[in-house]
Amino acid sequence: MTDTQGTEIAVIGMAGRFPGAANAAEFWRNLANGVESISFFSKEELLSEGVSGDLIADPAYVGARGVIRDAEWFDAGFFGFAPRQAEVMDPQHRLFMECVWEVLESGGYDPQRYPGAIGVYAGASMSSYLLENLISNRNARGSSGGFETVIANDKDFLATGVSYRLNLKGPSITVQSSCSTSLVAVHVACQSLLNGECDMALAGGVSIVFPQKSGYVYREGGTRSPDGHCRAFDAKAGGMVSGSGVGVVLLKRLDRALEDGDHIRAVIRGSAVNNDGNLKVGYTAPSVEGQSAVIREAQAVAGVDPATITYVEAHGTGTRLGDPCEISALTQAFHAGTDRKRFCAIGSVKTNIGHLDVAAGVAGLIKTVLALENRRIPASLHFERPNPEIDFDSTPFFVNDTLAEWPEGPTPRRAGVSSFGIGGTNAHVVLEEAPQLESAPDSRARHLVVLSAKSAVALARATSNLADHLRASSETSLADVAHTLQVGRS
Repeated sequence: MTDTQGTEIAVIGMAGRFPGAANAAEFWRNLANGVESISFFSKEELLSEGVSGDLIADPAYVGARGVIRDAEWFDAGFFGFAPRQAEVMDPQHRLFMECVWEVLESGGYDPQRYPGAIGVYAGASMSSYLLENLISNRNARGSSGGFETVIANDKDFLATGVSYRLNLKGPSITVQSSCSTSLVAVHVACQSLLNGECDMALAGGVSIVFPQKSGYVYREGGTRSPDGHCRAFDAKAGGMVSGSGVGVVLLKRLDRALEDGDHIRAVIRGSAVNNDGNLKVGYTAPSVEGQSAVIREAQAVAGVDPATITYVEAHGTGTRLGDPCEISALTQAFHAGTDRKRFCAIGSVKTNIGHLDVAAGVAGLIKTVLALENRRIPASLHFERPNPEIDFDSTPFFVNDTLAEWPEGPTPRRAGVSSFGIGGTNAHVVLEEAPQLESAPDSRARHLVVLSAKSAVALARATSNLADHLRASSETSLADVAHTLQVGRS
């Protein structure tokens, strides 16, 4: 990279659970294949989850949602929890902890041996598990104690709970800004790295609503879709559909990542956060001025010409007010640096998996990192005709409605990622593809491959997983694998 500013941040690990996908690899396969991972529930399924029959019978009730598999599962013993402790713990906390472990392994770092400070910046949705499962269960609350129940469920203890269990000694801070939470967490983590407060940072968010098999009542002019499909930027767009999910990224300053020989997935060139203030029609409404300002600021921090950004992962909720506002804001921001038209693809992961609330921003970020790695832009689903309030021909943008090759240009491939929260806290990140690096030549004829686990069953599964990975990844350096297994795994 010849035009670095010294403020770039490397993404060196990713992990997540998304509707229809148990990990990032499955997530990419679904995105590349144009899979919509929204579940539609039968009357019997909804009744079994406790949804009222009268509510289900309402013609305006839409029984659809993005759900994640095995949300109730948790390896309590692995993390040192007694079964009763795990029982009163919000699954948002459980799954976030598992994904933090996975993302550290993805990055190749054992936190017990890493000499530096690892920070944690993350947020969670309101604990529906506490409301739906524990408050009415006096036995569960009584056995664990009121304060222990609070610690196991309240947002305040999401980040610090992970830091305690995994012995992470950097700043540990819960970040909350509604829908923009997880992308704001990424921004705060980047600032912490640049300020020298930590050597690596974990950033992300989690949102799991219980019961997962549930729906909503559609209201004309509201934010929810009339049929359970999100049609971002389309003439038929009527709103969004909710989903559950969790995503975490592992970040390090680019110069340190290059020096340490990390596997760099993508580079954060710059990021910004702001708030709309009150110059808009209402507290929950979007602001063109606020969104445009945060995009321009992120581009300025990144030091890039907007004409070199060829994809934007939009907030893209598919609402009649939100979509035109977002394109107007993007156009203002891009036109400050270029007058080119229809050169930048745009899409929204919400058309695939729904709106993941506080985890929405990191889901969009992970999608975009995967697109940069694979040099292909996934389709934004359900787009047929543009929203009549959007004149794409006069903007720099077009909706990417098919899987497309991401062509090479005079600069590295670059993308923007937006996330806007109810209440007006906006976040935008400018991403760039990873620098092309070569592994050191392999000087040995044989390598010792070591594996470790906490049980014989887990060891057998780890061995099988590694063998499958090596068969599927013929270009992987066995020397790198052996090194990472020895020093980057617990």
